[in-house]
Amino acid sequence: MEKRRLGALEVSAQGLGCMGMSDFYGPGDEAESTATIHRALDLGVTFLDTADMYGPFTNEELVGRAIRDRRDEVVLATKFAVVREPGQPRSEWGLRGDPEYVRQAAEASLRRLGTDHVDLYYQHRVDPEVPIEETVGAMAELVEQGKVRHLGLSEAGADTIRRAHAVHPVAAVQTEWSLWSRDIEDEVVPTCRELGIGVVAYSPLGRGFLTGRYTSKDDFAAGDFRLVGQPRFAAGNFDRNLALVESLREVAREHDVTAAQIALAWVHHQGAVPIPGTKRVKYVEENAAAADLELTEAQSARIAAAVPAGSVAGDRYPTEVLPTLGR
Repeated sequence: MEKRRLGALEVSAQGLGCMGMSDFYGPGDEAESTATIHRALDLGVTFLDTADMYGPFTNEELVGRAIRDRRDEVVLATKFAVVREPGQPRSEWGLRGDPEYVRQAAEASLRRLGTDHVDLYYQHRVDPEVPIEETVGAMAELVEQGKVRHLGLSEAGADTIRRAHAVHPVAAVQTEWSLWSRDIEDEVVPTCRELGIGVVAYSPLGRGFLTGRYTSKDDFAAGDFRLVGQPRFAAGNFDRNLALVESLREVAREHDVTAAQIALAWVHHQGAVPIPGTKRVKYVEENAAAADLELTEAQSARIAAAVPAGSVAGDRYPTEVLPTLGR
């Protein structure tokens, strides 16, 4: 697989989101998840993404075990800032960006991952109570100590990105970007391009919806958070959004590929590094193949027209979560 740059960091053109292996999308299977990670590495998908709050904590442990004998093949990214304990309801989750917590969280992540350094360390969400300069200053100390190689932000606004980058180079900004989540194109993407910061696109398949695999609420596993925490999957919105997916499938048939592959190809064409998540070998193989699809500008426009910006029914997060985005 070809490489792309996130600032000064070189990564595979597509990554693997590991969150769903441990949390949010129903029961996990460590054996299958480990096999999926190993298959991804074999395919050249070497950019792995996790976070301390996935599980919480258990996803970093799973990833650490999976890569123990292949650490030198991996560009490893994790995140801190969302404070969550096992069994804690979302309404009680906290957010910390103070220097003491930055150091504490990093040490805990390194221990769980079983490594002496993280290649890319993100602030998961911006803490409005702590100036970004203080948070990034503490993250920069981790770089000086060799515990972190590059810094990133997740779901940050354009002004915050500029302020952070002035303290220490930001290699990447991770944010939701797909055919049905395009709000970052107004300010965040232009800012990143101006500053030479890479964009990492999470949920590039619309949390799986754009794959066309879901046509009914019965298709989801018990405990899947999309059914209770995602407005776009709610009654009414679900059926309206299915029509958009069918339009995308029509375009995919023209290219003789799957809807998932055409949706990922579009994200690749925007210059981002998508990190589609999966816990199954067959899907990591399907997703990886999308990195080889090269689109013309006309083809990209045709794909975008199948799912027009602003046409998706429902917000991408619940109302109470939206204020934490784009700070």
